[in-house]
Amino acid sequence: MFKRNTTPSETPQPVQAVERITSILGSGLIWHGSINGSGGVRIEGAFEGEIALRGMLVVGETGRVTCQNVRAHTVIVAGAVRGNITTQKLEIRASGRVWGDVITTAFVTEEGAFLRGQIRMEESVELNLEPAPETTPSEAAVEESIAQMPIQIPAPVPEPVIPAVEATQKIMRKKKSQ
Repeated sequence: MFKRNTTPSETPQPVQAVERITSILGSGLIWHGSINGSGGVRIEGAFEGEIALRGMLVVGETGRVTCQNVRAHTVIVAGAVRGNITTQKLEIRASGRVWGDVITTAFVTEEGAFLRGQIRMEESVELNLEPAPETTPSEAAVEESIAQMPIQIPAPVPEPVIPAVEATQKIMRKKKSQ
């Protein structure tokens, strides 16, 4: 009655790597400059400058970002961003505030989120990021071996007992026994 189609009608979609945070700018820090490269960055402090990431940018609830144009594959805003955002995917959380224009292919927002600016949805977005530096096989092998290396914490070394302390301890024991 019900028969499963044995010929695949669709080509399988490639599995995308899960983006993760590799660097954090903690709360209480103020940073002026630029962030560019690969990886994920979480900003909990204040940042002013330029951001161009092949990865994820998370602006935490205490994060404050001021950039002329933020460019990243994925941008999640739970704090405040002042500047234009160009991204593949933008998510503005309930506590998030964005002042600037947005160009994106995917947009997600929660109730209470704030956006003052224009949003332009495109089928594809060109981020104009610098190409990722190619690692040689030896560099990749070194990075992999470092990542696999267990962290070893040395055992604490006992401190030498000072003779005066031993004498004081003997006197204290004699007083207790009397």
